[in-house]
Amino acid sequence: MTDIAGKILIFGCGNMGGAILRGWIAGGVEASRFVVVDPFADGLPEGVLVHRTAAEVSQTFDTILLGIKPQMIGELAPQIAPLLSPNALVISILAGTTTATLSNHFPASRIVRLMPNLAAAIGKSPLGLWSSALDEVGAAELDALLSPLGTPVWLTSEDQMNAVTALAGSGPAFVYRFIDALAAGGENLGLPPATAARLALVMVEGAALLAAVSDEAPAELAARVTSLGGTTAAGLAVLDDEAALANLIEATLRAASERGAELAQPMDGNET
Repeated sequence: MTDIAGKILIFGCGNMGGAILRGWIAGGVEASRFVVVDPFADGLPEGVLVHRTAAEVSQTFDTILLGIKPQMIGELAPQIAPLLSPNALVISILAGTTTATLSNHFPASRIVRLMPNLAAAIGKSPLGLWSSALDEVGAAELDALLSPLGTPVWLTSEDQMNAVTALAGSGPAFVYRFIDALAAGGENLGLPPATAARLALVMVEGAALLAAVSDEAPAELAARVTSLGGTTAAGLAVLDDEAALANLIEATLRAASERGAELAQPMDGNET
């Protein structure tokens, strides 16, 4: 169970903010520890205090999770700043929004960038982290705070955040598309749609769980499944032909990463 001192403000509680909130509560944090500001949030866990506007909030917070749309930071920052205690911890999940931008808006705060995904709700999210504002003790405390959500991974440079966004943040959508493609392929080979969908989902679940607990690298696990001249080898020959799969995935991640960089440009550029 994570021990959170005081209350946490979640400003903007859409899909990702809601997943983080649910992950914390599932990890044993009392719902009453959270205050949400969101004009549209609905169906949040019982016990969470929800305000529709910042004007309804009558206290300041030592910790805030920013879950708004990146394009809204300039508009909403003047509403958020008065809600922060001196030296508050500002955890931002805003894709493309740099610490420089956030520090301009909240100069008296400690800024942390966090890139999770929706698996935070079940404690299985990768948690890409970057901050230049925390010492070792502060980083360890943040790791403990985030531990109910998944696995913290600290980056060595903020420049890596766009790649993390593409791989860890957007990645689940790519995996879901892959599952759908597997199911569609099975259906095209003659399986009933429901059977193909079930087999694809359970297969990916089992393969991922095995990879997570195995001492062997994924390439080694693939080799264990593959017999010379067998069915798996025939399928891998298609994926590996001229590095077809590797090239497709790289192009996919690159497009997502470049979009993250694009999101930062207008915001940073308008503020200099």
